[in-house]
Amino acid sequence: MNLDEHTTTWKQLNDHLSEWVRASKVHTEDGHVASYIPELANAPADILGICIMDAEGNTVAAGDTDYHFTLQSISKVFTLILALMDNGEEMVFSKVGMEPTGDDFNSMLKLELVEPGIPFNPLINAGAIAISSLIAGNTPDEQTQRILQFFRELADNPALDINQDVFKSESDTAHRNRSLAYFLKHNGVLDREVDDVLQVYFNHCSIQVNCTDLARMALVLAHNGVDPIRNQRLIPRRFVQIAKTFMFTCGMYNASGEFAMNVGLPAKSGVSGSILTMVPGRYGIGLVSPALNRKGNSTAGVHLLGKLSQEFDWSLF
Repeated sequence: MNLDEHTTTWKQLNDHLSEWVRASKVHTEDGHVASYIPELANAPADILGICIMDAEGNTVAAGDTDYHFTLQSISKVFTLILALMDNGEEMVFSKVGMEPTGDDFNSMLKLELVEPGIPFNPLINAGAIAISSLIAGNTPDEQTQRILQFFRELADNPALDINQDVFKSESDTAHRNRSLAYFLKHNGVLDREVDDVLQVYFNHCSIQVNCTDLARMALVLAHNGVDPIRNQRLIPRRFVQIAKTFMFTCGMYNASGEFAMNVGLPAKSGVSGSILTMVPGRYGIGLVSPALNRKGNSTAGVHLLGKLSQEFDWSLF
């Protein structure tokens, strides 16, 4: 995108983003707030906020951008990257596969039915649990601190921290995730103790952010691992390529193909109603709207991103 195109786009965003947010916000009525993690059920169902950030750190934001939320499954993108940085591709992909599942994100079906019994990809729960075991550190606390420091660096926000209420809520009700983890332990995927691995997993899912933090993290991915604001490489380009490929194929749960056709951008959603996406080489985008559709994605958020992609021809396809 040349300077004139950027200037035109930025002006349109400044002029119309609030209007587009209001139009998409009515779609919060089409969804329901996640309740299987009890603490998430307290989220307001009728909010929608978005922040878009350019390579110089300028932002356009609209809606409920002051609302704080936990990363949930969005954290899986960045723990995957950190595990790759710690271990390399060969080790990581001996523990998880590279393919979509076609099953629910918390399914254990293919762990038993399909050899070699490893998770199909790192963005489903089983895969993310396996990835959590690969983060360097001698104890769960050391691993969690490495993750937290990495996320703080990506967001350029040293105040990022774990929401302890969400962590406890996840830990207290995570019966299926414990089942997945014990199955992985039985299959030889986990080398660490189950409770230790799950502690790390619940912690990184419970890191609290806002839309600006999310857009800042997305901006680094949009620029292939370089923070364009500080002109600093934070992630090897190859590992960003891997992460964005998974975001295209698996990032929006079982609606990833539909999202690719209607929006056409790499993205990752979380059951807090958050979506991280980007326009490669241009913008980082962070969004939250807790009302979810039956696939686990934000109803209003997906609608808004479809509108923006169509308006500015952002689709990569």
